[in-house]
Amino acid sequence: MRVVADTNVLISALLWVGLPHRILEFAEEGNIQLYTSPPLVQELAEVLRRPKFSARLQALRVISDNLVAGYVRLAHLVLPKPIPPTILEDIADDAVLACACAAKAKYVISGDSHLLHVRSYEGILIVSPHAFFRKEEMRIQE
Repeated sequence: MRVVADTNVLISALLWVGLPHRILEFAEEGNIQLYTSPPLVQELAEVLRRPKFSARLQALRVISDNLVAGYVRLAHLVLPKPIPPTILEDIADDAVLACACAAKAKYVISGDSHLLHVRSYEGILIVSPHAFFRKEEMRIQE
């Protein structure tokens, strides 16, 4: 199953334990395939460098660039085509949708209210981590 995880979910997944982290574990186990794109990788790198995450990175004894590199090794990279402006409240969120289209993803997993409000785009479901696991966990365990 093809999935695009939004940056906010990846930050939680990489820095803490919880449902977002389980998404990475499912990808490592081969239960799902994560997809990303150069703009999303760049955003992830930029967000991880924010001062508010420096203490957490130090506590984990990791460097943000190493987390990004590990994610890039795990995820499949796609080169999306531009899409028409869709998330007018935050046009940067269109990069997530463009990546999902290029990846032919089944899901975008996000905590972003702008994306979640859309619910679906081009047949791709946009869900929170909790909703993803409610919908898919039973199928993944089978």
